[in-house]
Amino acid sequence: MTGSTIIETERLLLREFDESDAAAYFALGSDPAVTRFTGTGMLTSIEHALRILRANPLTDYQRHGFGRWACVLKKSGNVIGFAGLKRLDDLGEVDIAFWLLPAYWGIGLATEAGRAVLQYGFGHLHLGRIIGLVDPRNAASMCVLEKLGMSCDGLVSYHGEETLKYILRVEELSNQTLD
Repeated sequence: MTGSTIIETERLLLREFDESDAAAYFALGSDPAVTRFTGTGMLTSIEHALRILRANPLTDYQRHGFGRWACVLKKSGNVIGFAGLKRLDDLGEVDIAFWLLPAYWGIGLATEAGRAVLQYGFGHLHLGRIIGLVDPRNAASMCVLEKLGMSCDGLVSYHGEETLKYILRVEELSNQTLD
């Protein structure tokens, strides 16, 4: 069984994770290149991945109706990462994020997924603004957020880490940003 498809782009399907994705989620979350700037630490087993899936995206779908979605490469049908939104209750914000396996870096997939996620957040969820939290050393993610039309709003402390906060407000949208 696989989760419901939420968004389709030219090369990707973004769908809800389900428990059968634990091995793919483990492959992503145990890769040191992927987790280097996340502040979450690496996953240690498929069972650990399953616990995190249950505690985060699966719970978020039930609680908020959205969350981080599996990125499935249409060409292969493989889960290659995640992209989506997460309500950060402690900040009162909705955050965009994307993690991809390194083999899929540098070919525009994060930007493609990010644009679709922003369209969903503003168009379907009617959010007023979306933030992106990023480690100041993560130049690639900052570049993607800027390509998405997000602006840096400075440093914030989040879970004890100094993090850059990017923002895009619905009134700042233009056809060029999301089309």
